[in-house]
Amino acid sequence: MALFVMLTTLTDEGMETLKHRPERIREVDKEVMERFGVKLIAQYAVMGPYDFVNILEAPDNDTIVKMAIELGSRGTIRTLTMPAIDVEQLIKDLQELSK
Repeated sequence: MALFVMLTTLTDEGMETLKHRPERIREVDKEVMERFGVKLIAQYAVMGPYDFVNILEAPDNDTIVKMAIELGSRGTIRTLTMPAIDVEQLIKDLQELSK
């Protein structure tokens, strides 16, 4: 399973939903896990240019792309999703290159 970091920004509609139905966060989390087979490792509300940081585990890039498109098409969030590579694995991979 691959790890991903998803930065999420709420739209005006998303802010309105969150204000009146904060439990919607958990509903979406459950839906993502059931529908796409994505595991939510960690989720944080943050201040700044993004509203949430999510650490996700998924089978592959295609799964994450489909999930991001589905969530974004609802008009309540915008996402920036990046693959996350374990630093220890990166070191091993780079060491292999230099042999």
